[in-house]
Amino acid sequence: MDDGASGREAQAAQPTTAGVGRLEALAPGQAIPFAGDRVAYVSAELAAAFRPGDRLVVVQDTGDLLHIPAREQAAAAAAVGRAVGAFARMGEVDDAAVTAFFDAFARRLEDDAVWARIAAANAADVQSARARGRSTTRLIASDAMRADMVAGLRAWRDAEPPRGRVIETVAHEGWMVEQVTAPLGAVGFVFEGRPNVFADATGVIRAGNTVVFRIGSDALGTARAIVAEALDPAIAEAGLPDGAAVLVDSAAHAAGWAMFADGRLSLAVARGSGPAVAQLGAIARQAGTPVSLHGTGGAWMVADATADTDRFHAAVFHSLDRKVCNTLNVCCVVRERADELIAVFLEALERAGERRRGVKLHVAQADWERLPARWRTARATVVRAEGPTEEPLAEPLADADLGREWEWEETPEVTLKVVADVAEAVALFNRHSPRFAATLISEDAAAHARFYETIDAPFVGDGFTRWVDGQYALSKPELGLSNWEQGRLFARGGVLAGDGVFTVRARVRQADLALDRGGAATPPRAR
Repeated sequence: MDDGASGREAQAAQPTTAGVGRLEALAPGQAIPFAGDRVAYVSAELAAAFRPGDRLVVVQDTGDLLHIPAREQAAAAAAVGRAVGAFARMGEVDDAAVTAFFDAFARRLEDDAVWARIAAANAADVQSARARGRSTTRLIASDAMRADMVAGLRAWRDAEPPRGRVIETVAHEGWMVEQVTAPLGAVGFVFEGRPNVFADATGVIRAGNTVVFRIGSDALGTARAIVAEALDPAIAEAGLPDGAAVLVDSAAHAAGWAMFADGRLSLAVARGSGPAVAQLGAIARQAGTPVSLHGTGGAWMVADATADTDRFHAAVFHSLDRKVCNTLNVCCVVRERADELIAVFLEALERAGERRRGVKLHVAQADWERLPARWRTARATVVRAEGPTEEPLAEPLADADLGREWEWEETPEVTLKVVADVAEAVALFNRHSPRFAATLISEDAAAHARFYETIDAPFVGDGFTRWVDGQYALSKPELGLSNWEQGRLFARGGVLAGDGVFTVRARVRQADLALDRGGAATPPRAR
């Protein structure tokens, strides 16, 4: 190593107290310990980019070295600080003010002049994303998305306030204890470029929490417009404290890392691509913050020997209208009726492709020869985010890849697998999938009971998969749908909604003044 590099390495840890230093620089090849007994090495690019005042987050699960420039650290810390400060004042805000906030937010989104300015910002975001070959199916702020945002905000406006709800009372002689719901704190969100999620995330305010969020760079312009035109004015009109909802105004991933590394958050919620969400979750856990991750989806469908073909056909067709986390991703049919059920599946798949732009099929390698010859030899135009491409209509797939979620744009893409029975399908699901959503097409009630008890998923059904949605199924705007890839969730279901973000406090009401754990009588008062 040359003298310059040696000098930089010597600067890397200038001691401020015994055994403690501050990281001022990094050197190429510098060893960074992680996970107790492993080492990651600093790249030349990271060493060149790192400056005094920057931060380095070492992901203990993977050894990823994440560089957070001082500017991004400051932006995230300021935003979290505002949300934490606002939470300290939320106890003085009554539920009527929270109701007024949601009403004002919805009214502003309904205002055509306001929406025109938001739509203009969104059009610029969409144009930029397309120019970079990015997916825009969830980015476009359509009239339907606008209506959904308004409906969601009004649902929270009209919802029963959860703060202060007594969920249990334990009575004793002379006194009683109440278990009472209470706000959790400042909730951090990182989510992909979907403007509607921006409105959904404010649902945590209904329970008295505050929120700080970072949206994907593709939708940052839209988010800024929503903040300026609707969110901030609604907060001010309702009298909520400044910082009740805060956008981390940065396009850099590092701002999200910095936010999730901030131990002042009471809950960290991440939505987006699987690897990015897993990384964010690891960062938050290291900071001691509970996490709710919503990164990998893709529903599975199983058709057994008693499956009704009309029901199966309808379930497949209606599960492929668009690509979201609850879209059909893997379909298993039992060997006993494979020829018949595959034919029904392929017909439904083609019908789904007619209302989109073609189809793309992946088939387990062992089942490749079961496909009709035209499916094995034909080519198709598949519309992806980067544009149309010509590909084989169907391709073989290894069982080890059954868990892969197909992130299609305009062309429905799905996997087909033939199984010996439902038990094998369940075993494959539990082993390879993110354990998210599963449905069984069967006329056998006992089979449904076994399926429900053995499938390791929070969402289980008997028809189309697209029902898995908080607002559609539960009439509650969702903040995310959790899979069980990282283990089952404690004390709540897979739908995270605003009124589900709370903690519990205990409050005692004492009537008997003579209560004493040691049995002593109340001494007489001095007169």
